[in-house]
Amino acid sequence: MPSSVPSFAELLGTCERSAVHLELRDSYAATDRFEAWRRGERIDWEDRASWWHPYDQLIADSVVRGVVIRRARIVSEPVTAYIRWEHYVTRANVTAGEQVRWLPRRRATDIPLPGNDFWLFDDHLLRVHHFSGDGQVVEDEITQDPATVKLCSTAFEAVWERAVPHHLFHV
Repeated sequence: MPSSVPSFAELLGTCERSAVHLELRDSYAATDRFEAWRRGERIDWEDRASWWHPYDQLIADSVVRGVVIRRARIVSEPVTAYIRWEHYVTRANVTAGEQVRWLPRRRATDIPLPGNDFWLFDDHLLRVHHFSGDGQVVEDEITQDPATVKLCSTAFEAVWERAVPHHLFHV
């Protein structure tokens, strides 16, 4: 079934100031890259062509345009294998220009949080991710509902304030 939700590239392409992403899950659907990492394969960070993807370029291009891109992840401790892998590959996000922070779930108890991961563009357009129990993307939803946007924006900022910058968070 085709989606009427604009692609992430389209949404980020029209973004003017900020894009923030909150991730709440301890694992997502396994990818080939994750499975390779689990087998012990590692990225040759010196060979940028081997790991630089269109997503990384999209982020880099947006940052050059002046868009501030921040990602916060709430994680359980001890972290899952998936989160250890995400921490490892976050080097690509940071290289592309994202600011990334990590918040241990035990430090988020008193923060009102939405039930789903999301991207918030320019503080008014929300792309909500809906996942199955095993971490497969079921669908994405777009909303500009002021109450929902406010909840997500407030939650993100509270998480961001408490979270640990990527380079200081050890898994």
